[in-house]
Amino acid sequence: MTSEKSFFFAGGGTGGHIYPAIAVAQQIRKINPNAKLHFFCSTRDIDKRILAKTDFEYTPLPAVGFSARPAKIIPFCSAFLDSCRIARPILVKAEKPVVIGLGGFVAAPVCWTAHRLRIPINLINIDIVPGRANKLLARFSKRLFLQFKDTERFFAKTRAQISVVGCPLREAFTNPNPDKAIERLALDKQKNILLITGASSGSRSINDTVCSLLEKLDAFASDWQIVHLTGTNDLENVTAAYAKAKIAHKILDYCDDMPDLLAAADLLIGRSGAVSIAEYAAALLPSICIPYPHHKDKHQYLHAAKLVEAAAAIIVDDLPDPKDRAEWLEEELLPLLRDENERRQMAKGCRLLANTNAARKIAEILLQPGS
Repeated sequence: MTSEKSFFFAGGGTGGHIYPAIAVAQQIRKINPNAKLHFFCSTRDIDKRILAKTDFEYTPLPAVGFSARPAKIIPFCSAFLDSCRIARPILVKAEKPVVIGLGGFVAAPVCWTAHRLRIPINLINIDIVPGRANKLLARFSKRLFLQFKDTERFFAKTRAQISVVGCPLREAFTNPNPDKAIERLALDKQKNILLITGASSGSRSINDTVCSLLEKLDAFASDWQIVHLTGTNDLENVTAAYAKAKIAHKILDYCDDMPDLLAAADLLIGRSGAVSIAEYAAALLPSICIPYPHHKDKHQYLHAAKLVEAAAAIIVDDLPDPKDRAEWLEEELLPLLRDENERRQMAKGCRLLANTNAARKIAEILLQPGS
C-alpha cells in the first residue's frame, strides 16, 4: 500500500449515489489513514447535506442529467464541459489518482476527464440494470464492482475486471444502536415502530397513501408508533395530515442516522432503490416495498423482487389511482401490523441477503499495489 494514492469518488444527486461512496471511503481510510479522499458531487442540496456531516473534501459540479429533448441538449453539453473543466485541474494535481464512479450525471464528466488523463477508472454499479452512464463508462474502466450477479450480462463486452461484492454500506450498519435512535426521537420503547420513507428525496405518492390510511392506523395506537420521513418538499403537508391522528408519530423531512433508525424499526414502508434494499436486509427489517414506477427499466421492481424471493418483503405497486394504491397498501399492511410471527419470519428472510462486507472488499482491492 502507498500513502500517496489519491481516491476521487464521482457521484451525486441522491443518497443512493453518495452513501456507497462514503462507505468505501470510510474503509479506505480505516485500512490506510494516509490515503487522500475527495468527492465530486452535484449541486443539489441533498449532496451538501450528506457530505457536510463528514470530514471528506468535496467539490460540487454543475453537471445535469441527459435529456434527448432538443431544448435541453445544449445546457447538458455546457454543464458537462464545465464539470470537466472544474475536475481536470484537481485530478492533474493529485498524486497517483484513482477515480471511482458511482454512475449518473456526475460520474460521467469526471470519468471522461480521467480517461483523457489516463487515470485508472473503477465503477461501482449497485442497480440490477445499469444506467446509461455506467454502460458507456464501462468501456474505459479497469474494474467494475457489482451488487448483483444478474448485472454481469450487461457488461459482457467490457474488458474490465468484474467483482460481485454486494452494496457498500456505511460502517454504522455493522454495529447499529437502535436505542440511540429511540432516545434521539423521543419514541416509546414499549411500542413497535412503523417507519415510512421515500428515500433521500422523499415520495409524495407514498406520503399521500399513508396519510389516507391514518384513521385505520389509529386502531393500532396502543401497540404502534410511526416515524415518517417525508422528504424536504412535503414536510408541511404531511405534518398537517397527521394533526388529528391518534397514533403516536414523529415526522421528519430527513434522518441522518438511518442505520440506527432502521435497526430500531419493526416494519417499513418505502421505495426499493438499490441501496435501500441492501439497508433493509442488513437491518433485518421486514418491508413493504412500493417501487418507483417511472423508471424505464423498472429496476426498483427488480430490487424489491430480491427481497420478495427471500420472503423478506411484500411489493405494493405505486398505482396511478390513489384509491387503488391505498386499498392495496391497506390490504398488505394491516395484517402485518397484527402478526408478529410473520414479521419475525420476514426478518429471518433478510438474513439471506444481508451483507455488510462489500465496502471493505472494494477498499482492499483499490488499495492493492498496481490498482
